[in-house]
Amino acid sequence: MSHFLVRRLLQATMLVALMSFVCYALIGLMPGDPIDLMLSADPRLTPDDIARLKAIHGLDQPILERYLAWLGKALTGEFGYSRLYSQPAAAVLGPRLANTALLMGVSLTAAALIALPIAVTAAAHAGTGFDRAVNALCFAGISVPTFWLALVLILVFAVELGWLPAAGLPMARDPGLAERARHLVLPVLTLTIAAVGGHVRYIRAAMVEALGQDYIRTAHAKGLHPRRVLWRHALRNALLPYVTILALDCGALVSGALVTETMFGYPGMGKLIFDAVMGNDYNLALLALLLVTALTVACNLLADVAYAALDPRIRQR
Repeated sequence: MSHFLVRRLLQATMLVALMSFVCYALIGLMPGDPIDLMLSADPRLTPDDIARLKAIHGLDQPILERYLAWLGKALTGEFGYSRLYSQPAAAVLGPRLANTALLMGVSLTAAALIALPIAVTAAAHAGTGFDRAVNALCFAGISVPTFWLALVLILVFAVELGWLPAAGLPMARDPGLAERARHLVLPVLTLTIAAVGGHVRYIRAAMVEALGQDYIRTAHAKGLHPRRVLWRHALRNALLPYVTILALDCGALVSGALVTETMFGYPGMGKLIFDAVMGNDYNLALLALLLVTALTVACNLLADVAYAALDPRIRQR
């Protein structure tokens, strides 16, 4: 197991290093650089001023040299300043990442807890009216646009009934835990409803396949209780493909749900990345994209570890 973890960790480290250059190159392809923006804001700048400023900031160097200079500073924790927020890029990113991690973490946990018993029960009664009803509801949940669902929830629970606030964050400086939870209900409900359908479909399909395997018939022949066979034997193997889905969803968790964050005015990573790219905030956009990449790779690494725990044969690969 230790060799498996070391090998996967080295692969993840190499991938993050490669993707850091890819992200840097992609950001460099964005139209206009900070000096061009300064020129548009102050037309009194001369070509000599532009050349001098580009030399100071290293923008006249080849992209590989600029990347290595940026990497050297990044390894010391220096990621530059955000042009939009006039703060260090890392200081801007921290609170937004925490907000998105809270929102998406609660949503994914709720979706998994809801989807698991429904999917297992539907697979155990495949072809019945309950199974068909679950499939119909799942297709409906997958098909509903997130922005429309958010609008309906705001209209019903915030406007008509007045039970919940429409905004994703309280306006008070130090809101209590209960008040913060009330503001999170509608965004979490939106993302949970949007995710449950897909989760149920994946788990149900894997469970139906697992229940048709020989080892399940052997377990029944040995006289094991049907509930034990269902939850201890079939579900353990059915969870392997579902772990992949969770790992992919965790990658989406880091980048945030841009539509949901916009609809509820929630300051998360998705909105931050969009604003940084549209505002040509190089340092902030680069750091945000690199962080999304690193955490996505980390989530996939955790998925590999979960694979090895669920199926010991994977450790030998």
